[in-house]
Amino acid sequence: MMIEMWERINEKFKKYPARMRVAEKMIELGLSISEDGKIYCENLKISDKALATAAEVDRRAIKSTIEIIQEDEELNNLFSNIIPAGTLLKNIAKNLELGVIEIEVGPQSEGILAATTDLISKKGIGIRQAYAEDTELQKTPILTIITEEPVKGDLINEFLKIKGVTRVSIY
Repeated sequence: MMIEMWERINEKFKKYPARMRVAEKMIELGLSISEDGKIYCENLKISDKALATAAEVDRRAIKSTIEIIQEDEELNNLFSNIIPAGTLLKNIAKNLELGVIEIEVGPQSEGILAATTDLISKKGIGIRQAYAEDTELQKTPILTIITEEPVKGDLINEFLKIKGVTRVSIY
């Protein structure tokens, strides 16, 4: 289903790179379109200018993207039901005395989340949060895991043994 939806988005916007960047940015940030064509992050209205700046496009691309989405029943259903994922603790983990593990994922990503969380739990460390970038959206997706305490760097080699892991950073 996800691949079919991406094909539909690509079909609608392939000739319009600016509109494609707008659609991708909306999905990345969890932005939805209301019935009146306004853009929201949860209940916070987002200005066309703010989204245009974030997507690095002209403001006119925002309006035309919304029009195309609203004319297509499937895309309108998708973009009207997006909700933001919530706060990622990565940038404030150090302040909260939490650990951060970033794992770059290659083309073979199946089972990486299960294998990494298993390895962490076997070390007796609790997991506070896990966030995986979409493998369809990102060229080099990152799996970010926030742990209850900082993880020792000697685990890097164990993470690298997991099939599909290409790079590991521990903070």
